[in-house]
Amino acid sequence: MNAVSINPISAFGAYRSLVLELTKREILGRYRGATMGLLWSLISPFLMLMIYTLAFGYIMKSRWPGTNGSTSDFALILFVGLIVHGFFAECMTRAPLLIVGNTNYVKRVVFPLEILTWSMVFSALFHLAMNMVVLLCLKVYWHGEIHWTTLLVPLVVLPLIVLAIGVGWIFSALGVYLRDISQFVGVLAAAMLFLSSAIVPPESIPQTYRWVFELNPLTLIINQVREVVIWGRLPDWTALSIYSLFALAVFLVGFYLFQKLRRGFADVL
Repeated sequence: MNAVSINPISAFGAYRSLVLELTKREILGRYRGATMGLLWSLISPFLMLMIYTLAFGYIMKSRWPGTNGSTSDFALILFVGLIVHGFFAECMTRAPLLIVGNTNYVKRVVFPLEILTWSMVFSALFHLAMNMVVLLCLKVYWHGEIHWTTLLVPLVVLPLIVLAIGVGWIFSALGVYLRDISQFVGVLAAAMLFLSSAIVPPESIPQTYRWVFELNPLTLIINQVREVVIWGRLPDWTALSIYSLFALAVFLVGFYLFQKLRRGFADVL
């Protein structure tokens, strides 16, 4: 029988060192054997930005409302959207296979399965941090400054982290019983990119369809990260507070759904 935590926070508090060790193993394992190792965590987002900037900035001549129309401004704004989406998409697409891919933890040992989601999210958070380093380096190179409001990025992103953990628990538990869910989540992650403010300015969307973009859980966070990093303005604390309550609700529902469904993991796997 697997160890069960009595509340969501104890899953991390009681096994903090194990979570960090699993996170470290995930990060290093991803780049094991690569000649440049962890440097790829900085190179990959830079290459990704070049491709998107070439496609949207130079070929399609896209420009962002409220800017001076320069390609560098468009690239920075675009990159923020890709960073936030990349973090959440990594958590979503990996979650359905999280338990299925670690059957030894389910069947052979007493193991707190819920911490697998914590380590998955922390691994994605590491890559988000590396992407932010690239973003800030480009900001200094093109604009020669970093706004002090950039220090608020962790507070802005925190609700999304809480949401990602809750979603991770939900999809990892459902993935044990519904194997096709991983295919659905992949499509959903792609849809969330194009139906958010990551690539398309919501102002350019007809009012009839704008609600789809506004309901996307990535749109608010993307916009607020842009506010503090690109524009140097304070975030909308009221909107973030409401978002945090929603994220906390998903977090709690995800945890208790995971705890309920985990009883049958061994039988299915």
